[in-house]
Amino acid sequence: MKRAPSGILPIIAVDRRSPVPLYRQVYEGYREAIVDRRLRAGQRLPSTRSLASELGISRIPILGAFEQLLAEGYFESRVGAGTFVAHSLPDEGPPPDAREMARGAAAQVRPGKRVVSRASELLSPTAAPWLGGHGAFRLSAPALDPFPFQVWSSLMARHSRNPTRSQLAYGDPMGYRPFREALAEYLRTSRAVRCEPEQIMVVSGSQQALELSARVLLDPRSPVWMEEPGYAGARDVLTMAGARLVPVPVDEEGLDVSAGIARCANARAAYVTPSHQYPLGGTLSATRRLQLLDWAQRSGAWILEDDYDSEYRYESLPISALQGLDRDARVIYIGTFSKVLFPALRVGYLVLPADLVPRFARVRDAMDIFPPTLFQAVLTDFITEGHFARHLRKTRQLYRERRTVLVDALTRELGGTVEVLGARAGMHLVAALPKGFQDRAISERAAKEGLWAMPLSACYLAGDSRQGLVLGYGGTDARRIPDAVRRLRKVILAGRAGSGAPRR
Repeated sequence: MKRAPSGILPIIAVDRRSPVPLYRQVYEGYREAIVDRRLRAGQRLPSTRSLASELGISRIPILGAFEQLLAEGYFESRVGAGTFVAHSLPDEGPPPDAREMARGAAAQVRPGKRVVSRASELLSPTAAPWLGGHGAFRLSAPALDPFPFQVWSSLMARHSRNPTRSQLAYGDPMGYRPFREALAEYLRTSRAVRCEPEQIMVVSGSQQALELSARVLLDPRSPVWMEEPGYAGARDVLTMAGARLVPVPVDEEGLDVSAGIARCANARAAYVTPSHQYPLGGTLSATRRLQLLDWAQRSGAWILEDDYDSEYRYESLPISALQGLDRDARVIYIGTFSKVLFPALRVGYLVLPADLVPRFARVRDAMDIFPPTLFQAVLTDFITEGHFARHLRKTRQLYRERRTVLVDALTRELGGTVEVLGARAGMHLVAALPKGFQDRAISERAAKEGLWAMPLSACYLAGDSRQGLVLGYGGTDARRIPDAVRRLRKVILAGRAGSGAPRR
């Protein structure tokens, strides 16, 4: 015989010493829960037997309360299915006769002084219009259609059906050992990273990698070089850590190390994206790489290398990681699977200097103990069985095609208006705008048209910023790109100075 599923037991206070009868207490408890919208229309209620057991009272008052609520229309009963909150009750707001009671309850809440951190007020807005949806030009959105979901599902089922005891217990703060072994082999081979499994820490994406690094390496007011323009997500993490951010300009050779030394020679750390500068797309030259490593060694500084999408280059082989040139263990290497697989996976990694491993492990243990094991076990098989390499080859070809279609469309529709930057690698490019255009106003209008183009000026720390649009193409079908560019052209040409918000 099929059993009806049990409803969730609400919080109802029953006082045996109260002069109010028990059935009335249960009745009023449920009625108040419905009026306050803690119980919603159509929600299943527990059986009278289980409720009586939970409250430690006889079933008789429970039956009386339920009969009264059924009679008044708060409950409805279905034969063989159970008892439910009546579907006819409105979900939009409290019933008219309860509004005054709800207003009175709200009036009794008088919160006192609210003290929050100053750093939280300095973060980038998460509700920026250009981050509001999924579609054309959305940054950091990989292609999901070529992902081998059947293979992934099979691997997930394999590890979910027969998990080992160690996979279900508390784990190593550094991560699942077999996964770190597979990852070390991949990084040594494809990225020229000098590492052993013992140096790899698995994290929940590059944001957590940055947060951990800031907690271990920085003190309040520690100066940190930031690429200008640069990645706002890194800027936010370092701001929350209390760091003093030092904007260092970027040119066609990447971070201007000489300018950084002139501005703050004694910086504690430098955040860089050397293989594919975010957002302008340049590559840190060999000369600058050696200058940066030399400065770090002489000053005792750390280098945070964010290698976020270096697997994708279209006119040359992938650029080797800066970490591979480091002979003084000054580079903390950060990578993620969000771009090459999918963001919801939330798996990234750090490659740490060996002497920092115990310190990072202690901080990680204090934060969230260890990373989830299931996806690491699945990823281990995904890599070792060759699925990861095949997926990279497929998406590299796909993104090359989408990049080419986007560049051609921009040249055709806006060739005299925008300058295309950083199209040789990655999953985004920049359409730089000339004077007289305001990128934030354009981005806001574009979002209303379902186009998620981020303003280049949002990537600047200082006030004087270049205007432009950062356009992602990884998650946009090549067939949709020409029409999206035509729509974007109309928005851009309507976005000259004076038609929107002031320049930043």
